[in-house]
Amino acid sequence: MIEKNNIPQIRAELLLNYLYPDDWSKWIARGEGTFYRNYNYDLLSIDNEKMEVLTSRDGFLSLLPPGMITEAEDLKGEDAGEKYKEMKRRIRLLKEAFMPLDSFTFRRSVYVEHVAAEMLQDRLDYVLRTYFDFDLEQEPNELVRQAAVILPFVSKKRGDFGFVANLLSALLHCEVRIETGRYSAVDSSRYWVPRIRFELLMPGLTPEAFRELDQQVEPLRHFIREWLMPFEMVSEFVIKEHHVDQQTNTRLTLGYNTEVNQ
Repeated sequence: MIEKNNIPQIRAELLLNYLYPDDWSKWIARGEGTFYRNYNYDLLSIDNEKMEVLTSRDGFLSLLPPGMITEAEDLKGEDAGEKYKEMKRRIRLLKEAFMPLDSFTFRRSVYVEHVAAEMLQDRLDYVLRTYFDFDLEQEPNELVRQAAVILPFVSKKRGDFGFVANLLSALLHCEVRIETGRYSAVDSSRYWVPRIRFELLMPGLTPEAFRELDQQVEPLRHFIREWLMPFEMVSEFVIKEHHVDQQTNTRLTLGYNTEVNQ
């Protein structure tokens, strides 16, 4: 069960297609009414075991004239309380009766969202192959495939170091620190080029985990240098272990955070 507090404020169809792309024809939809939308998300909850969703939308029952469900005189008289309970029971039964129709309408909407998502993906694949000579299906690195979706906007993002840091943070789920300076191959202050360093701060890395992550990140380094970094600038992407609490850092041997200048 996914709690409603963890559901982003997006359309239910979009979220379900992202989470369960192959189950569009199985959902059972129940609408609580648009009144709930004033202070809730479109998708109130998901029960992925029962394939049931609860939305803040009006169902088919809400389209019927009020007089077809209850009359104004139904709540008058001494036994108004019992009449109210009977009215609520009748409405609950009617909601169950119309639930298949609501579910059918919702499933069609999810299917339309699914088809639209496929069309957009096909368009993205075409744009990347035709204009950027980049084939998503042939790219073996998952990080590069995820980063490639920004290629249509690369002309506006090239040289935006804040964007590069946010991109790395989103892809690697870590904090990213930026350092700028100068680089000289001859250790001279007379001849230098701009240098920028992105430090990927990973908590709790072991040497084995560092080597594995470094191999995964290497194709992403080349991708970012090619598409997002200025040609005349030296760019570095360094993975570092991040100690949130320095007092707990009891490691006594030199690790991969150490740099030795000769």
